[in-house]
Amino acid sequence: MKAVRFLLFVLGITICLQVQAGNPQVEFQTSHGSFVIELYPDKAPKTVDNFLEYVRSGFYEHTLFHRVIERFIVQGGGFSPELKQKPTLPPIPNEANNSLKNEVGTVAMARRFEPDTAAAEFFINLADNKHLNYYRPEPAYMGYCVFGKVIRGMDVVERISHTPTLKVGVLDELPKQHVLIEKVALLDAPLVLSQQDKKAETAAPEKIINPSRKGKKRG
Repeated sequence: MKAVRFLLFVLGITICLQVQAGNPQVEFQTSHGSFVIELYPDKAPKTVDNFLEYVRSGFYEHTLFHRVIERFIVQGGGFSPELKQKPTLPPIPNEANNSLKNEVGTVAMARRFEPDTAAAEFFINLADNKHLNYYRPEPAYMGYCVFGKVIRGMDVVERISHTPTLKVGVLDELPKQHVLIEKVALLDAPLVLSQQDKKAETAAPEKIINPSRKGKKRG
């Protein structure tokens, strides 16, 4: 009996260490439902550290998904419900050259045309947006840094993408009905999903790239 208890104790420690050693995961609770993002600090360490700093400070809470384009992206993390842009930390280096691609369900940093201008805003890809990937070290081809992926709740992200939009000031694709980020938290106990579950989460009904978006400003 003592040997069994000791074995269970060791097993419990091993499982605990495995959880702690896993990639960090962040849950977003929105007015349209919740979803979970897994982050990849091994691929984009500065980007993940920056993102987690905003998460821990509560920066993203009570901000909007202010740019919603069906079959392309949903973007958020920068504007208040009063449509005022929040002040951010200094911009970070572009880590897009990390082998991660802007594919369905991946999360990347929004920025201006200049490569090293990402701060707080992020977007979730709704298609395999190859034209957003890194190609070479020139401003027009530097790409947008992928640093995570939605591993649960992609149906919620899709639901957000179907929200009717309108133009208000500089916001061209603002949802008519606010899509509010209510709470954001780093998970203490990361989700453990099978590869089949992960594939199911990011299986989009249609993987269509809208060509008209290729030349538009991102960020």
